[in-house]
Amino acid sequence: MNWSIKPFTELEKEELYEILKLRVDVFVVEQECPYPELDGKDERAYHLIGREGEQIIAYSRLFLPGDYFEEAAIGRVIVKEDYRNKDIGTEMLKRSIKFLREEKDVKNIKLSAQNHLRSFYGKHGFKPVSEVYLEDGIPHIDMLRRYS
Repeated sequence: MNWSIKPFTELEKEELYEILKLRVDVFVVEQECPYPELDGKDERAYHLIGREGEQIIAYSRLFLPGDYFEEAAIGRVIVKEDYRNKDIGTEMLKRSIKFLREEKDVKNIKLSAQNHLRSFYGKHGFKPVSEVYLEDGIPHIDMLRRYS
């Protein structure tokens, strides 16, 4: 598994296309949730990319404070279907947190989690900070990992 983190300006067009295809395949097609995947926020994000050979199989967007939420944020967390349940999501989340904490020195990290994944994020120190709400027809909950 090969990992890289890039700002939007360093993404190659083929790489961006593959990322967007993976996001649409998972969030729109697999989850049967028609919504505007291209939300205008990619340009402000860092993009964590996990590759197996030449294929992108894991991905997340990382935001500095104020670029998505008031706090730093992690979003669009994806592991390609054939690679799930192999701890790749755990590795990706650890790398996301490490980048934001160690490289960008953020104090708190927030995410909007699909409610069925709240225990996964809870194992990584995220605590619920909202009630469950519907986002694009899917139950979500805001979660925060605080640092002193």
